[in-house]
Amino acid sequence: MSSSQPTTETNIVIVGGGIIGCTTAYYLASHPKFDRASTSITLIEASKEGVAQGASGKAGGLVAKWAYPKELVSVSFPEHVRLAEEHNGAQRWGWRFVNCGSWEGRGEALSSEAGSGVGAGGKRKSLEKTLGLGDAAPESAEAKKKRAATGLPEDLNWVKPELTDAYSPMAPTGATAQVHPYLFTNSMLELAKERGVRFVQGKVTSVNVDSSGSSRHVSGVTYVPLGADTAEKLPATHVILAAGAWSPKIIPALPISGTRAHSITITPKPGTRIAPYVLFTEIAFPSGGRVQRVSPEIYARPTDEVYCCGPGDDSPVPDTVDDVEVDQKACESIRQHVASISQELREGEVDRRQACFLPVVSVGGGPIVGEAEEIAKGLVIATGHTCWGICNAPGTAKALAELVMDGKIKCANLNKLKPSHFL
Repeated sequence: MSSSQPTTETNIVIVGGGIIGCTTAYYLASHPKFDRASTSITLIEASKEGVAQGASGKAGGLVAKWAYPKELVSVSFPEHVRLAEEHNGAQRWGWRFVNCGSWEGRGEALSSEAGSGVGAGGKRKSLEKTLGLGDAAPESAEAKKKRAATGLPEDLNWVKPELTDAYSPMAPTGATAQVHPYLFTNSMLELAKERGVRFVQGKVTSVNVDSSGSSRHVSGVTYVPLGADTAEKLPATHVILAAGAWSPKIIPALPISGTRAHSITITPKPGTRIAPYVLFTEIAFPSGGRVQRVSPEIYARPTDEVYCCGPGDDSPVPDTVDDVEVDQKACESIRQHVASISQELREGEVDRRQACFLPVVSVGGGPIVGEAEEIAKGLVIATGHTCWGICNAPGTAKALAELVMDGKIKCANLNKLKPSHFL
């Protein structure tokens, strides 16, 4: 990465307090060349609630070797393992390996009518995740026979065998893991702050560019601090834009759109143990005298909390992450869909009903990772990670830290993700 500023100081501004921004802050501050005496790192987040208020706090947290793009996954997965080992990730952010499978079957009707799980105001969009790729009650003899016939694992104790038509593992043992994304993102920020990163709450409105020399170079950002009415300028030699689906509001040329996804979390009854499985389901769900096909994703977490999400929709991205609207009917549809195949989920309590926007490269491919020299030197883009932002955050962060600190990306060949291919 070329940087010819006539100064010995390096001022790095990261825009966006999601998992990409916070993890990048950590990797920059952990880089061997980082010197607090000559380098400053500032992370700016627009939400009044703090970091991880978007998809980085409301996603399922899947980490998979079979994710995409492979160039990032090959770096990210082992980095997830390393981070968990070094910082007690199992306790701090719920790191663990999980089983992952495809489940097909029939749901039991819970009411006369249930929706599709798609939020109001938008048309259905696939999340495209599979492109890359307490003791249970005693079972009856019929249930055991059904389990054996369908391939349902013996320890998968929270779906009904009699409703199962087929189960098949999607990946070998050790190829799929999980984190709690909100806890992971906040942990990355706390670790970064311990290393000298400054956290600022405010809404960035523009990236400032100096065109006085022979080439255009970033000179900082303009932002409105939280609670203020007047904009301020923050100088920078490097600006890393990691604002997810909100990135085009700062750099309009970016071909990034947002897919809204609804989700819920369910806490089972006390004493209920939920086996560590992630299920991609296909449920024939009876609703209003007809059968509809629904495909919720279900993630068991270490605390026995269960995360469930439905399909995406193309609702417009609001002004800030704090303005995201949650369609309660979509959340209730998700609850009915997952409860129709699981007594444990049916009897559990819904703790959270939420929605977030996943950043998608509208022209295909992506994510977009690298220096956008076409706009200005020193401007680095990191967005468009779709549903794999949680998985690919460490690989993205490591690559960007190398780009800024070493002048080039060494950990992987990410040429096809360069902004020049998309701008």
